[in-house]
Amino acid sequence: MSSPVWRKSSRSGSGADGGQDCVEVAALAEGRGIRDSKAPDAGHLAVSPTSFTQLITRVKRGDLDL
Repeated sequence: MSSPVWRKSSRSGSGADGGQDCVEVAALAEGRGIRDSKAPDAGHLAVSPTSFTQLITRVKRGDLDL
């Protein structure tokens, strides 16, 4: 099995922090992977495609804003 291809949002490079505080996502055999871009060797969270879609929907709606 090949290594996952991790990617950041195209918007992650904007802002005062230069895109340092963001997450990366990748397609995995078990679903979708989510990891901290500042600590890629710390591991990742794997979620099902359905759970990932629900997460993105809630983020876009602002349901998870602090």
